[in-house]
Amino acid sequence: MPENDIADYPVVLDGVTRHFGKVVAASDVSFAVGEGTILGLIGPSGSGKTTIIRMLTGTLRPTAGQLTVLGEDPRHFRGATRERIGYVPQHFALYHDLTAYENVSFVAALFGMFWRRRRRRVREVLELLELWDAKGRLAGQLSGGMQRRLVLATALVHEPDVMFIDEPTAGVDPILRAKIWEALRALRDAGRTLLVTTQYVDEAEHCDAVALLSHGKLLALDRPDDLRRAVYGGEIVEVRTARSVDEKVIQGIEGVATVRRRGPRTLLVVVKDAGEATPRIVDALTRDGTSAISIDPYVPSFEEVFQAVVERDDASREAA
Repeated sequence: MPENDIADYPVVLDGVTRHFGKVVAASDVSFAVGEGTILGLIGPSGSGKTTIIRMLTGTLRPTAGQLTVLGEDPRHFRGATRERIGYVPQHFALYHDLTAYENVSFVAALFGMFWRRRRRRVREVLELLELWDAKGRLAGQLSGGMQRRLVLATALVHEPDVMFIDEPTAGVDPILRAKIWEALRALRDAGRTLLVTTQYVDEAEHCDAVALLSHGKLLALDRPDDLRRAVYGGEIVEVRTARSVDEKVIQGIEGVATVRRRGPRTLLVVVKDAGEATPRIVDALTRDGTSAISIDPYVPSFEEVFQAVVERDDASREAA
């Protein structure tokens, strides 16, 4: 990564590798996260997401490579820099015998907030995460989803510029997951930089950019829509035909990259430009003695995108 790019981004990794004995938890990982951006680190358990977060917060030393947060090496943060960073760990790490309000207020006090500002900020973050009505309940008596939001509240109370959030939706129901992501997007809109890990691949839709990880390797990094296009090599249309046809009828059309059967009379076709390819597909089917019942845009789920990326990586490793 060019040296003059580093100062432009709040979070930068350049060739970062981390070994645990013979196990490679992160392998030559490079990316930069811009201000006011949500970057999702997405991959299954063991893909290296938490290891990367721990290196960025300074609790782990990289075996090789360099990383900076707000222009500084995480292992040597100045006190003022640490106050600009928020961290939400994967596991609940608050005081069970304090109330929700007391937990957040205690953390605010650690950052030197006086009572007037502290009282205002505690209320703001609890209301943001829909915990104000539960402010008087002991943390140990809250549900798992409420505890996750309470941890997030403590990381927000001092108004950090950069946040590292490890598995914020792990073990919570879909409704709470949506609320948590709504809160994260509100933080992004306020100018915060967020690095969020998740093993729920579909949550890529909530991110501005997505880093797909597997076995410690960064397999792909792009905006969600651009990542889909890059993985499949173009736009995708779903073609439903009046009768079953051979894929070769469409495969040879100008502008068609690949054809994959999805059902007896359904094909997924990757094309350079859907507007130009659609009439050509209709003509080819007519010449073959059938017709297109429908030709519609197809948006693959991120489970499909991730599977395609992993399969491509596995194939390249086998070929090597």
